[in-house]
Formats: sequence, structure tokens, C-alpha cells
Amino acid sequence: MSVTTSPPVRASELVTHHRFATIDGLRIFYREAGPVDAPTVLLLHGFPTSSHMFRHLIPALADRYHVIAPDYPGYGQSDMPDPATYAYTFDAFGNIVGKLLDDLGITKYAMYVMDYGAPVGWRLFLKSPESLTALIVQNGNAYDEGLTGFWDPIKAYWNDGSKQHRDALRWLVNLDTTKFQYLDGVDDPTRISPDNWVHDQALLDRPKNVEVQMDVMYDYRSNVPLYPAVQALFRKHQPPTLIVWGERDTIFPAEGAHPYKRDLTDLEFHLLPTGHFALEDRSDEMIPLIRDFLDRKLSG
Repeated sequence: MSVTTSPPVRASELVTHHRFATIDGLRIFYREAGPVDAPTVLLLHGFPTSSHMFRHLIPALADRYHVIAPDYPGYGQSDMPDPATYAYTFDAFGNIVGKLLDDLGITKYAMYVMDYGAPVGWRLFLKSPESLTALIVQNGNAYDEGLTGFWDPIKAYWNDGSKQHRDALRWLVNLDTTKFQYLDGVDDPTRISPDNWVHDQALLDRPKNVEVQMDVMYDYRSNVPLYPAVQALFRKHQPPTLIVWGERDTIFPAEGAHPYKRDLTDLEFHLLPTGHFALEDRSDEMIPLIRDFLDRKLSG
């Protein structure tokens, strides 16, 4: 009986490189792994973390895919310009990521979006829909239904931009809140490394970073008016899509996952029994789903 074996994986393909690019005068950090001539998978992180959230997923994909995971300005290892002189907006983040892709010569890519990564990714999609080869959504919103009660005080801030409402949101960058985002909805907290909130909180506690986060939180209001255009592009271009969503997420609850079914026909839908940072808790379930999806949708 003959046995078919996969070709051996070159060790170099599993190495994650930690690189910097200068874009618009800023030093932007990104993680890169896998063969550069393979299909590209772009990983877009959420709040309050960085490309650090993909540290386990990257080597799990790098044997077959060219993986890119950038940090936005003010996050991770990227520059954090003074918020008094730099506009921390999702438009700026989308432009930075787009220019990074241009610098790397990447014109086609699958995209994994989570939390803040969703509106960053939607800007790329709106600008160049033909570039998107496949879409993976993990707790990332594109529908009004996803903005439930947690968002009420944030919406109050959007409505007037007042110092009162801005100050009322500063608890969002406290250590207790950062830990909550990792542990809420998780059955077994021992599956979640404390390194996550230690890493994230150290960056949140940098001088002036709280103002960065309040600016970004305020600009989130700019994403909601884009939803109809994003949904229209979903219907027109129909990117193959995988939903892998932590259904117990307080911030982006499952109410925001179901509406994708209205607009996407090539959709694979999975709700997982966990919270906001599903990949930290359920990587053993999510990585096989992601690999299988990409292998089928990006083959050839």
C-alpha cells in the first residue's frame, strides 16, 4: 500500500520575521512569514492589542501562505506620534496598511479582520475590492446590529465629542478592562496566557497613549456610515468568507455576526463558545477551520 506524504516544510517558512517599514514618515512594524510567492494572508488586529494577537496563527499558516500582520500607529511596535499633531483615524490606519502592501508589491490578499481590524480592512476593500481573495471575520462588525448596549456610552461620546463623555470612557484602557476582554466568556481561564494583558497594558500605559485610544474611539463613529457601502460590495463581489466568532463577546456580540448571512452567499459560519479574543481561547478549533477554508478557497 502506497502512502502519500506532503512535501517537507522548510524550516525557513516557519520563521516569523519582525520588520519595520517607513510609511508617511512613521516607522511601522509588521510580522512577516512564509514563502513570498505564495498567496498572501493579511492579518488585521483589534483593540487593545497588536499583531501580537496573531503570534500563534502566523506559524500555523506560514508553511503554505505568505502572512503579513502590521501594527497600526500607536499600537504594538509601530511609532506612536503625539496625538496633538497626528490624527489617529481609521482612514489613516487604512492608508498606512494599503501603502505597506504597495511597498511589498502585494496586489492580491486574503484578509483576517478582528475588532478594529474590520474597519481598517473595509477601507482596503472599498478602495480595491478586486484585491480581496477571501475574508475571515472574527468578532469584527459591518452591521448596525452589532453595536448593542456596550456601545451606548461610546455613542454618547460620538454624539458630542465632549470632555465629559471622553473622560467617562477612560476605564476602557484600565488593566481590569484589558483582562476582562481576554477572560469574559471563557470557560477555562487557564487557557489564556496572562502575557496577553501584561503586554497590552504596558503599551496602553505609555505616556499619552490613553489620548490615542480616546481619539480612535471617537473616530470609530466614522465606520458606521460606511456599512451600507461595505454591504453593497459584499453583495457585488461575494468574497469567500469564513465567520469564526466568539459568541459570548460582550463588545461584539453574536448579533453582529448573523447579518453577514444577508449579503454573502459563499459563507461558512461558526459561532464558538468563547469571548472577544476567540483566537486566544479556541485556536485549537479555529486554526484547522482557517487552514481548511484557505486551502479550498485559495487553491489555484
